[in-house]
Amino acid sequence: MFKGKTVVVTGAASGIGRALACYFAREGAYLAISDVNAAGLEETAGMARSAGAAGVHTKVLDVSNQDAMFAYAEEVAAAHSSVDVVINNAGLSVVANFANGALEDFERVMDVNFRGVVYGSKAFLPHLQRSSGSLINISSVFGLFGVPTQSAYCASKFAVRGFTESLWIEMKGTGVHIGCVHPGGIKTNIARNAKVTENMDPSDEDPAERFERAARTTPEQAAEIIAQGIRKRTSRILIGGDARVLSFVTRMLPSSYKSILARFVNREAAKG
Repeated sequence: MFKGKTVVVTGAASGIGRALACYFAREGAYLAISDVNAAGLEETAGMARSAGAAGVHTKVLDVSNQDAMFAYAEEVAAAHSSVDVVINNAGLSVVANFANGALEDFERVMDVNFRGVVYGSKAFLPHLQRSSGSLINISSVFGLFGVPTQSAYCASKFAVRGFTESLWIEMKGTGVHIGCVHPGGIKTNIARNAKVTENMDPSDEDPAERFERAARTTPEQAAEIIAQGIRKRTSRILIGGDARVLSFVTRMLPSSYKSILARFVNREAAKG
């Protein structure tokens, strides 16, 4: 299905983004991959070429830069006959109690995680309309419920979810597939790479780190599930048993899920 197609992946220097690039490379796709991490991006490009990509286009790109994102979309479209899949994956996190955290940190998370998705969607949507392609936005299991010290990350991922679900309704019947991805615990470095603010007690473990330690899903498994969702043109893609369970719990028990969630996190962490 993906052989000869053009697949765009942001945040491709590591984690799920890298795994996606390698997956589609093995499928024989043309890749347009980007990240702010130039060294990591080139490493991913080398892996993708070795895996059999039909071609690899790299771009050092800050997705929160609106002008740069729109220019990038035009650059990719000019280099290929069509743009078939766009995956807005780039993201970052910050660990902070909101009352004492810096607004600048909060705003940076929103700029990358949410506005980057909005810019990527707006810039590439005209090209996807011509190809009847797929637009995939990466939210998170933290886009389904809130956790302490992750208010910025949760806010951004809730925003991605609301934006993408609204876009799905708007684009229904147009031929464009809109999908929102909610990964659960994935064995990536996003929690370890998160900025920790000075007001945090060093003895306090961030809930995201507990989720990461309890993670049972690899980035490669996540990439395969996302690709399957694209094949089936699924609108909501849940990755991992934890994501499926927590999605069910938050929908069935919207008022009391927080206490259940706390027990779940502590139990899973104990298994690590």
